[in-house]
Formats: sequence, structure tokens, C-alpha cells
Amino acid sequence: MPPRKLLRHLVWLESFTAAVEAGSIDSAAEHLGVARSVVSEHIRSLEMALADGATLLERGPGRRLQLTARGERLFAGTQTPLHQLDMKRLIDLASAEPVVRLGLNPTLSLSLLGKVAQDAAARGLKLVLSFGGPHELTRQVQTRQLDLALDFTPLPPHEGVESESLLRMPFVVLAGPGSALASSAASRRSLHVRDLGGQPFVDWLRDDPYGGANSARFAAHGVTVSEVARVESFLLLYDLLRAFSACAIAPDLRRMHPFPPDIHAWPLEEEEPQAVAVVALWPSGALSLGASTLLDGLRQPV
Repeated sequence: MPPRKLLRHLVWLESFTAAVEAGSIDSAAEHLGVARSVVSEHIRSLEMALADGATLLERGPGRRLQLTARGERLFAGTQTPLHQLDMKRLIDLASAEPVVRLGLNPTLSLSLLGKVAQDAAARGLKLVLSFGGPHELTRQVQTRQLDLALDFTPLPPHEGVESESLLRMPFVVLAGPGSALASSAASRRSLHVRDLGGQPFVDWLRDDPYGGANSARFAAHGVTVSEVARVESFLLLYDLLRAFSACAIAPDLRRMHPFPPDIHAWPLEEEEPQAVAVVALWPSGALSLGASTLLDGLRQPV
């Protein structure tokens, strides 16, 4: 099988990386087995393609090559599998304006994206947004495809990832308008799992830990509900509660975003209260300045 041929921009990047690591054009050329002029041409082509000709490398003390500010961002962001480094990504890394690649749980996009976007706009940060579940977001942080991710606990194992809990939320019982529970418990200040026996119930998907927690709650108290639907996000939950006149057990998001006014909510009484946390994730030792700025804003009370 013939050797795989790298895309042109990755050949340029190989010369750039070799020059950074070797400290000189001559040493990089020797390492790559090419002429000095080839390495110089590749680096210049990379500068023209990514940074409008702005330099990524400059001479330092002892004439050893050192990275410019734009070169530092490019070099740090390219320590990732080659197939993930398309030209648009490289241009973002070498951009004069800071770029933050942010991954969000879909539910958190409903609650936090407005605040994050305002903070980014106020500080001149370009946002590149994506959405995913915990396994996908964690993997993208591990492989440095994301500078920062926001998700709920519990999370999958995340070696090579740093994390910080931003907000803890207890569980609540929710009920749609016209549901039997909304009528019978309207004056109640809180509800127990036992109060849900026989009610039409919207659960979380089977592989979602919240759904597992609900199953454990019902089993522990000998409660049976009538499951009418399953969801994976609050983006889907409210319409199902309305359509089926049903109830659900879910994290209390009200510190971030109010529930719709027609959805009834009660704190959930539990012998051993459980909580869900909103967590920020970033690559170990690689919290970029832009991501740090957004994280500082998220640490403030919502």
C-alpha cells in the first residue's frame, strides 16, 4: 500500500511544527530530509494562508526561532490528530482575534448561551459553537477539538480533562397543565415519589442517568407510574408534559432559566437528597485565555 499523502496544508504544518521543535530552519530541514528552502517555503505558505502573511515564527535570543503570539495559539491548538485539522480550524487558531470553541449540552444552550454570547461579544471573542451529549463533549475536550465544554453531571471518565462544578441543582417534580397531579397537588409545597403512583410519566432515555435514578426511586418505594414518553433534553420535555397531561422528575433549572408559566413545579422530597451539577470541562493544562474569560463569567451568579 503506498504511503498516505498528506493534504497540502498539513505538509506546511509539519514543516512549521518541526521548526518550532528543532529551533531552526536548518535543523527542521535535516529532520524532515528536505532542503532548507522547502521548509522556509512551507512556513511562508502557512503564514499567507492562515494569517494574511503575518509571521508565526521570529528570531529570538541566539537566533533560535521562537513563536509569535499567533504562532503560539496555532502550535498549541494543533497538538491533536491530523484528520481534525482542516483549514478553517487552522485559520481560527492563527487568527488575530481570539477564538473559543465551545461545546454545550443542548439543554444548557437554552439556559446559558445568551449569557455566554453576551460575554464573548463584549470581549471581542469569536465563538465556534457545537452541541453534544456527555460522551461526545468529553471526547472532543480530550482530543482538544473544544476549548471549553458545559454539561451536566454525572459525566463519563475524563482522563486528560480538567473540570469545575459551577452550579448544583436539586430535583423537582414537574407537571403539565390539566394533569391530575396539577389539580390534586396544586396547594402542596413539595411532593414525594409516592405521590406519583399511577400518574402518566415522562422519563429520560434508558441510557440517561436521570432515567436510571427515577427507576431506582420508584423501585425503592414500590411506586408504579404509567410511562407515556421518554426524552433526552428539556428542549423536548415541556411539549410532552402538555400533550400527555403528564408529570416528570427533573433537575431544577430555575436558577438559570425559569420554567414555562403553565408548567407546575414542586421540590422533590427525598430521604437522601440528590443533586445535579453544571460542569465546565477543558483540556488538561490548556485553558486558553478566551475560554478562561468565558469561565470567569460563568462563575458569577446567574
